[in-house]
Amino acid sequence: MKKALSIYLDDGEAEAITLAIEEKADLILLDDYDAREVARKYGLHITGVIGILLKAKYIEKIRRVKPYLEKLKKTGFWINDDLFLKILREIKE
Repeated sequence: MKKALSIYLDDGEAEAITLAIEEKADLILLDDYDAREVARKYGLHITGVIGILLKAKYIEKIRRVKPYLEKLKKTGFWINDDLFLKILREIKE
């Protein structure tokens, strides 16, 4: 399966999806759009880095999400500016 997925995705994403399917994982961490689309076709439940940050805030492991989002952007993590602002508005930051 990994070999077939590697046609569409990079090796790491293909391996992660293959392993999640084999292990019947409850959740897979993916941020790449194409990888998320493939994972959805296999019925996998997906979250990304932003989802992890929001969960951390809701369970009070971190106080604010904005500094982490800003740091991610500075290191090359791509996030649409509208989505960035929408997230901050929704969590009142």
